Amino acid sequence: MKKMKITVAEKKESGKDFVKVAFDPKIPESRFVIGKDSEETLVIKSPEDKDINRRKFILLARQIAQEAKKHKVKKIAIEWNDINFKSVSNKAGEVAEIVAVNFEMANYDFIRYKTKPKEGWNFVEEILIVADKKDQKAIENGIKKGQIIGREVNACRDLANTPGGDMTPQVLVNEIKQAIIGTPIKMKVLEVVDMKKLGMGGILGVSRGSIEKPKFIILEYLMSRKEKPIILIGKGITFDTGGLNVKPENYMSDMHLDMTGGAAVAHSIIGAAKLGVNKKIVGLIPAVENMPSGQSYRPGDILKTISGKTIEVANTDAEGRIILADAHGYAERYDPRLVTNIATLTGAAGVALGERAAALFSKEKKLADKIFDLAEESGDPVWPMPLWEEYKNDIKGIFGDVSNLRSNGNPRYGDAIHAAMFLAEFAEKFPEWAHLDIGPRDTVNPDELLAKGASGVGVRLLVKVLERL
Repeated sequence: MKKMKITVAEKKESGKDFVKVAFDPKIPESRFVIGKDSEETLVIKSPEDKDINRRKFILLARQIAQEAKKHKVKKIAIEWNDINFKSVSNKAGEVAEIVAVNFEMANYDFIRYKTKPKEGWNFVEEILIVADKKDQKAIENGIKKGQIIGREVNACRDLANTPGGDMTPQVLVNEIKQAIIGTPIKMKVLEVVDMKKLGMGGILGVSRGSIEKPKFIILEYLMSRKEKPIILIGKGITFDTGGLNVKPENYMSDMHLDMTGGAAVAHSIIGAAKLGVNKKIVGLIPAVENMPSGQSYRPGDILKTISGKTIEVANTDAEGRIILADAHGYAERYDPRLVTNIATLTGAAGVALGERAAALFSKEKKLADKIFDLAEESGDPVWPMPLWEEYKNDIKGIFGDVSNLRSNGNPRYGDAIHAAMFLAEFAEKFPEWAHLDIGPRDTVNPDELLAKGASGVGVRLLVKVLERL
């Protein structure tokens, strides 16, 4: 797929085959118009100026790209004053960043397995933003930043959309190794023998049923030597059958998406590197298949993690929290100042919140408030959930230290909270810790004006976390 080009100029050059974009809140739907002088115009049905907020502006930016694709328009020209809504931001660079991120996201389709049509792929190839000279530098900087972030979101979507048969732990390693070329990111991969030496019984236990060996991916971006690192931990279950507690057939077809958290961690760090963020950042991605076989771990097994704590396996389909427990234990060696983990951890988060927001958990209210604000700013919305001390009693193990499902009371209730509390048991040594359950947000909603499939959730938010916190 050819990369989309976005340029900024004072006026549209004559002779160039750009289609002008105009906005009209009064028309019933967007349309393509040819004027008297054969001037082609794409008229977008837009909200009234007074109704524009950040969320609606994100959709408007996507709508521009979607309508261009719908009418097979390859090049469009937009007047900056038509999209520079002060209700969104009074900073031209920030508005330009939002526009570019969402142009890139809306111009994406997962075409890896499709035969190329004779007429070629239907993507927008070039966008010209016509702006006064005084605004151009800020707009150009915002566009550059937004395209970097948008392309990393799409790279995350590529990984998550890849079918499980083609996205094994080893393939994930290969893909990330290729993606970090040209960046200062260093990558290490722990193999089974390394994990055995370290005592990573959680990862090794979950992986036992698969012929695909687990990998523990470590990404280090150490641009600052003066501060303690931020650590991002991402769930990398490349395919989840549920193990011996096998999933019903209707719940298994999209389980290649269960590594979305790991993909988001990789591409948010790559994005931060390309933006030149001056931080010390570490990414940890346990990459595992959860498969049923004669060697699978079993309900009732006791797994010993790298931290020494033991996990009582109540259900083999609650495997994500088990592998993340080992990742949290490994993170302790970095003495981090902040740890944030991201995972398609529970369906219960979707039951609680629907498909509009990821669930946010943290015992530090100030941290949760900051992440909430950054989520709203980035377009990756979250909603805070409780993590009260009382929930700790619900996951006490009978024969092990902690249970991977609720052991005291009905396990059907509050699983998103109990999963978060389970992880909090392995995060007690971190000064600040947050958990993002992106189970509700791993796929695109129909009204988000994006191609079907993976949403790339988390990349935009995590880049902001790495920049700001």
